[in-house]
Amino acid sequence: MLTMPVELPEPQLKPHTDIVLRKRYLHKSLDGTTIETPRELFWRVAASIAESERAYPASPYTPEQLAREFYDLMTSWKFLPNSPTLMNAGTELGQLSACFVLPVGDSIEEIFDAVKYAAMIHKSGGGTGFSFSRLRPKDSRVGSTGGVASGPVSFLRIFNTATEQIKQGGTRRGANMGILRVDHPDIEEFIRAKEKEGEFNNFNLSVGLTEEFMRAVEKDEEYGLRSPHSGEIVRRRRAREIFDLLVDKAWSSGDPGIVFLDRINRDNPTPDQGEIESTNPCGEQPLLPFEACNLGSINLSCFHVPGHEQDDDPFERGIDWDELRRVIHLAVRFLDNVIDASRFPLERIAETVRRNRKIGLGVMGFADLLFLLGVPYDSPEGTALAERLMSFINAEGHAASATLAGERGPFPAYTTSIYARQELGPFRNATVTTIAPTGTLSIIAGCSSGVEPLFALCFTRNILDGERLVEVNPHFEEALRRCNEATPELMESVARTGSIQHMDFLPPALRKVFVTAMDIDPVWHLRMQAAFQRHTDNAVSKTVNLPNSATREDIHAIYWMAYEEGCKGVTVYRDGCKNLQVLATGEGQRKMDGAAAPAETVSTVRKRPDILQGFTQKVQTGLGAMYLTVNEVDGKPFEVFATIGKSGRSITAKAEAIGRLVSLALRSGVSVRDIVTQIKGIGGEHPVFRGKGLLLSIPDAIAWVLERRYLKDQPVNMLAPDLEEHRCHECGGELIFQEGCLICPQCGYSRCG
Repeated sequence: MLTMPVELPEPQLKPHTDIVLRKRYLHKSLDGTTIETPRELFWRVAASIAESERAYPASPYTPEQLAREFYDLMTSWKFLPNSPTLMNAGTELGQLSACFVLPVGDSIEEIFDAVKYAAMIHKSGGGTGFSFSRLRPKDSRVGSTGGVASGPVSFLRIFNTATEQIKQGGTRRGANMGILRVDHPDIEEFIRAKEKEGEFNNFNLSVGLTEEFMRAVEKDEEYGLRSPHSGEIVRRRRAREIFDLLVDKAWSSGDPGIVFLDRINRDNPTPDQGEIESTNPCGEQPLLPFEACNLGSINLSCFHVPGHEQDDDPFERGIDWDELRRVIHLAVRFLDNVIDASRFPLERIAETVRRNRKIGLGVMGFADLLFLLGVPYDSPEGTALAERLMSFINAEGHAASATLAGERGPFPAYTTSIYARQELGPFRNATVTTIAPTGTLSIIAGCSSGVEPLFALCFTRNILDGERLVEVNPHFEEALRRCNEATPELMESVARTGSIQHMDFLPPALRKVFVTAMDIDPVWHLRMQAAFQRHTDNAVSKTVNLPNSATREDIHAIYWMAYEEGCKGVTVYRDGCKNLQVLATGEGQRKMDGAAAPAETVSTVRKRPDILQGFTQKVQTGLGAMYLTVNEVDGKPFEVFATIGKSGRSITAKAEAIGRLVSLALRSGVSVRDIVTQIKGIGGEHPVFRGKGLLLSIPDAIAWVLERRYLKDQPVNMLAPDLEEHRCHECGGELIFQEGCLICPQCGYSRCG
């Protein structure tokens, strides 16, 4: 590796960059000690990727020059590559790509080959996408054995279980995308696969819609379900019934999403190599079987030129277009070099990647740039800026790819690609642009994620020593200072909701610009996605956030608008839908759905015997020592008493109230499992370490005692992974649903599925 220059400057770290780098990216010794500094990390990546330049004598750079350019590019936070590149560049593993698609053929050998290959990819830090559309439907005859097939959903479960056992590079669990064509006979079972929350928790699911199907929906006609191994139509279904089922399940839980297969394949640059069947886990990167793609993102907030907000055209002079052009060309060179530097987990993947040399250059910090320019996200000006920026990035990205083709030659499959037929190019890369999720990268860069609006303008970070720190978006804080409103009390108030839309005393212009994901009408989410999609080779990772009050008709309208606006897919998420699904079943769910419920039944509360025996356990919480007494009947818990601190304190009253309610539930016949499921993981202000995990609050501590005593053979995190999904496994913070993943904005933890 190139020697690190003595004069190389230390990177100026953003507020949480050091925390995230230490957790996920800096190299550690076998005993877990960090043995790399941020400066060494970025030089390791820059030097490793620049080494690929030696293979190209026509390059205007020496490897030494380019390494310094790449280092400055990353440590200025103007561009960052995807996580596997930061983790693995310059290491023995050397697997640098984030996205892979594997085929799943209709035989046991092919299916379990795919499981094995996925495990290898997850171990190296990548995510995988699969189409299960080739598998014969459930209960169809298998000719070689005389048995019957179990269908795609049963094999999906095998893939999900295998993923659970593999940790990606020691930092996160693997993520998958599972796609089934809408004309597969098992499509209804697939759409319903996540009805029980926690099922297939390592998968994002999407239905592959065809234009034939969408026309049948529009005309209220039937369409054919085809057996994939024979091509025969085995039955017909009314298209609107299937579409309505899709909408209903998205309303209930956000799953499955949808992708438009015909639209994706119209943009397939190498159709001679086959159809694109699937995407990567977050849906923004359609790929051929055995293909991979490496991604990187430009931080748009770095290109703001202050002082032009009131110009007639603030976009022209308020953005440093020349510097943006320079960074685009350097980033494309970086990503093309990553292909040469990467060691792929399978030779078949290496061959396909190097044949097409796809890269995916995207953006982050878009919401921050809008704040800086004073442009509302949910406005024609906002979508116009999106189109202008992405059109520029796409055009300059392809110009950079053409420059590289002049130096290095076009991608090997160029002569049979759509570019050669249309006499475009030659280009070095079959695709150049992708809008990918940037959850952890945006924390490192100190900017907003991808093309999403902010989820909250302020939020409260819980520090392990008991302190609470209110974190504020710096552009929002500066805007408050300018109008003399930046008080600690206001920040605390904003942190409670994340939004300022209800604060009528603030200037209307401020409230118009500083909108959050839940403030924005869902239509504007979709319009923004479409604006970026029109100038992106691949696809756009974006979540259409909806309020909890959103109806199925709202989601139906979003899906149809996505189809009409030319999106390649769409993911919706109705606020709180997963929690509602957990907490409300039976009569409660019917009430939520607006249906009449039968007459209320009265539960029987068992009387307390005069004498009970039990145990008292001391538990250290962030609010002091709690003494939990659990009395039993026939070895089962009957009542609990929680005591903490001195009598008369409000916290003592809360502990007593929780104990009384848990006791009432136990005496009414509610199972320990159901009680633990409800109160485990509830967050508080002062979490503390306990064993290998955190006790987040008094109810969480009560759940911990009950679970250890009565559920030790079947802990709730196995029985109810759905609740686990909503809290960060590492810091206990609230997870948000963004860009197709659950993300912790506090420490960078993320999981898809």
